[in-house]
Amino acid sequence: MVDFDNVNRPSHYASGSIECIEAIKAQMTPDEYQGYLRGNVVKYMWRWREKGGVESLRKARWYLDRLIASEV
Repeated sequence: MVDFDNVNRPSHYASGSIECIEAIKAQMTPDEYQGYLRGNVVKYMWRWREKGGVESLRKARWYLDRLIASEV
């Protein structure tokens, strides 16, 4: 049984044999993928007070962690 949560593993992004984030990454150059990650960090940081609250901050961190990992 796979555990889902709205930040780390939302069910609507992991319904197939590959997670959506991995499919997105496979279609992009490394620079494009980093831009995608950065854009999502900005989006969730921008709206956290008006929409999503702490969950939006956690989502921003999720994308930021992947951006950091892409630099290693």
